[in-house]
Amino acid sequence: MSERLYRAGVDIGGTFTDIVVIDDLGVVHTKKVSSTPQDYGVAIVTGLEALLASLGATPRQVTELVHATTIATNTVLEGKGARTALVTTRGFRDVVEIGRLRVPMLYNLAYRKPAPLAKRRHRHEVDERLNADGSVAKALDDAEVIAVAERIAAQDIESVAISLLHAYANPEHEIRVRELLRRVLGERVYLTCSHEILPEIREYERTSTTVVNAYLGPVVVSYLHSLIARLRDVGMRGPVQIMHSNGGVMSAAAVMQKPAAIIESGPAAGVIAGASVASASGYADCITVDMGGTTAKAAIIEGGEPARTTEYEVGAGINLSSKLVKGGGHAVKLPFIDVSEIGAGGGSMVRIDAGGLVKVGPDSAGSVPGPVAYDAGGTTPTLTDAVLALGYLNPRYLAGGELRIDHAKACDAMRAHVAEPTNTELHEAAYGVFSIAASTMTRAVKAVSTYRGRDPRDFALFAFGGNGPIIVHAIAALLDMRTVIVPPSPGVFSALGLLFSTTQHEFMQTMFRRVDADAAAPLCDALEDLAARARAEMIEEGLARDDIELRCSLDLRYAGQAYELAVPLAWRSGEAVDIAQVKRAFHAEHERTYGHASQDDVVELVNLRVLGSLKSEQSRVYDARRAGGARADAGTRVMRRAYFGPAHGFVDTPVISRATLRAGPLDGPVIVEEYDSTCVVPPGARARVDAHENIVITLGDNT
Repeated sequence: MSERLYRAGVDIGGTFTDIVVIDDLGVVHTKKVSSTPQDYGVAIVTGLEALLASLGATPRQVTELVHATTIATNTVLEGKGARTALVTTRGFRDVVEIGRLRVPMLYNLAYRKPAPLAKRRHRHEVDERLNADGSVAKALDDAEVIAVAERIAAQDIESVAISLLHAYANPEHEIRVRELLRRVLGERVYLTCSHEILPEIREYERTSTTVVNAYLGPVVVSYLHSLIARLRDVGMRGPVQIMHSNGGVMSAAAVMQKPAAIIESGPAAGVIAGASVASASGYADCITVDMGGTTAKAAIIEGGEPARTTEYEVGAGINLSSKLVKGGGHAVKLPFIDVSEIGAGGGSMVRIDAGGLVKVGPDSAGSVPGPVAYDAGGTTPTLTDAVLALGYLNPRYLAGGELRIDHAKACDAMRAHVAEPTNTELHEAAYGVFSIAASTMTRAVKAVSTYRGRDPRDFALFAFGGNGPIIVHAIAALLDMRTVIVPPSPGVFSALGLLFSTTQHEFMQTMFRRVDADAAAPLCDALEDLAARARAEMIEEGLARDDIELRCSLDLRYAGQAYELAVPLAWRSGEAVDIAQVKRAFHAEHERTYGHASQDDVVELVNLRVLGSLKSEQSRVYDARRAGGARADAGTRVMRRAYFGPAHGFVDTPVISRATLRAGPLDGPVIVEEYDSTCVVPPGARARVDAHENIVITLGDNT
């Protein structure tokens, strides 16, 4: 009998590292272990070995490992990236500092924007110039570039970003600068060029993205080399794939060249899985809420497809994709799943500010020391401690008994730090913390719905993460949403989503012109070129030509507008582009997003994009009935006293498993307790399990 083979998905969070393996029969096995911030690879390898050992297997039987990591985001947020220099065209040294002159807190006179990732003394100019069409206005002087390289060498620089004016139209000068820098600096310095990272107009965004990529490069390369070496040491020989921000995966080697592409690595995996599961369950329009130990993330899915964006900032304390809140971080104009992220999670610390107001987050206790209840040295209460005081969580253990809980310590901390200073009872203080956290998280949902011209009441709320199912009913009630969906294995859902993502690479090109009959031929030629590049890259990743699927889109706007909307384009290689259809699609998207359209106005094309991906394979189709199949829960029922606010007070609440709920719908209050998460069904709501093993909660008017 041949030995079983496995594919592994690993998602690192601020508190837990989630590990999922799926065997060649499609059965899913999961494990949660505490993250190891000092070296995230330790938790990955030890957790993977432990999970496989419980199955009688070894890492040698893992044919592929797909990884989502916060290493890129954390590096920027913590200011721990490489010592970075910038080489740019004379006169553009301060582009990354000037930015777009927008601030996220207009009336805060004390606001200070993040410092540039390349300090001014590390930003160097070369006296060259290209015109907007790529023609040379002033030639590059090799001797000047060599002199710049020698100054960089004297500054002990680890990474260099090269971003020259109009390099998207003609990369020759950037290529030559890289050659000369390499000659002087050798292989020890990481080099990155803007025409390879973002061949697009807008000097600030292109330069900022290139600098972020350079800042991350040495850190990400070192991390991946270390992780791969650890995996090889324990016998895993399969390839390591990394989730990127657009929802696909790419090889570790490709990520080392473009580390800025993995800034939203983890959140993207959950959204992709959520789109697949929700659509299969009949909820093609939904909003995902992913709440772990440190942050809460929201994304919108329409017609089964996640919304995507290229408007993104990192380093503002939270990561933002809203066009309404800009200037707080460093622009990264790459394709992202449109995720709004806020500092609100189970580890969010609870404090009382100088004005006597209770604050929940954004700072987190993380995995070390963690919530007070973990009894690992934490003294400041967290949202998890508040939830324990309310009776929502198991008072003795989490993760199936692998994480012991000190309920008394959690309650004592909440009483001393929150209840007594606010002159309230413990349960009132805990419910107040819970309500504040729910209200905070509605901001993330609004950022991807209301602020995009969508009414959240038209969507279902799809919740996962270790803490998402606990609080999702309160978020839904605040937004007047009536349907909540909790998938199987919600606490490791993002890691599970990694195993159902496909290889993807996107290529884009700026083509600034009117969308009219004369645009059809050059647009078609440019699409053919991008399609060829996408196929070549996918083949380089090891895919067969027949397995490659191409999807196209255009960035369009009305003449005079400053920002574009991405509009899908139904085009196949060898076909002509239907200009009339392009215009109709743009008018419709503008109407949907902004509430109006100008049918007679001139439409402009700014960028075109081609996304290459692996066609869906049966082995990567998510079967919810097998998720958690190796950890089948018994149909048990116990009672626990829980507090549901002043309207309902304390209620003796059944604590059941998902298996119990399969027998038929139950009215709330009910608590569904599982290995990796807990789902709270409040009074006035009804819960059932659908054909895809999702818990579907219908909220009533009095919830």
